[in-house]
Amino acid sequence: MRLGLAVLLCVLSTGCAIVRDDQNEPVDNGPKKEKAEPVQKPSEVLKPKVHDWASPITDHFYVRGTYFHAAVSTVFRLDPTATSPGTVLNGEDDLGLDSPVDQGRMEFNIRMREKNNVRIDYFKLDRFKEQPLPRDIIFGDFVFPAGTNFRSSLDYRQLGITYTYSFLKTDRFEAGFGLGLHILEAHAEGGEPGTLNHEKSDNVGIFPTIALNGAWRISKRWAFTMRGQQFSASPENFEGKLADYHADVQYRLRGNLAFGLGYSKLQTHVLVTDDKNPGLFDLDTAGPEFFVRASF
Repeated sequence: MRLGLAVLLCVLSTGCAIVRDDQNEPVDNGPKKEKAEPVQKPSEVLKPKVHDWASPITDHFYVRGTYFHAAVSTVFRLDPTATSPGTVLNGEDDLGLDSPVDQGRMEFNIRMREKNNVRIDYFKLDRFKEQPLPRDIIFGDFVFPAGTNFRSSLDYRQLGITYTYSFLKTDRFEAGFGLGLHILEAHAEGGEPGTLNHEKSDNVGIFPTIALNGAWRISKRWAFTMRGQQFSASPENFEGKLADYHADVQYRLRGNLAFGLGYSKLQTHVLVTDDKNPGLFDLDTAGPEFFVRASF
């Protein structure tokens, strides 16, 4: 009896020990241990973390619609011949053309292979006025005395295509240079309504420009951009200059939508002294802008 009781106690003690050890051992079908992360190189450890924030530096395409409130200054002259100049007219003071003007503008930009950009922008300015002349003028082949009811129209178009290469591009800064091609079209017309005393001139020109641009991502949502391009030449019987400058601050409301305020200045100067459409045309347009910019 005592021997049987001792054997039973030994069996129970052994079973309890086995149960305790089994609870302490890991279960095969339990959660697996996490694998060790790959060992990083010293250069990768020291490299600063780059935030993938949308900005003008990372956009691969954008389209910008702009409201342009511009002060316009126009000086032009339509000569009867190359050796007989007409009257130099101020479009705003002499003919009453509008200044300032409220204009809409469009601009597109395509980024290719991170550092190549092609920008397309368009500017249009049409003005019309009819009023008495404040002084005697020579306009083309006609002489108009002071007080003549004079109807004038001045239309201007400018299409620009610009390529730039970013020689500097970081997470916060970008700077590039390149070449632009601008196609200009100007139409000037004036005369006395109801008579044959009427003159007009149509001119089309192509101007190359040297372009520079830059961008600075100030923070996650704020950025500053600027650009400028210019051309000037004076071959025989011709003198021309074209300049286009722009700077803005923009706020990124969403990853692909931004609003901004900027300032633009456009200058065109053309002087032709040959027998084909001789004359002078100066247009200076500058003012603040508000724009909406969609990108991806």
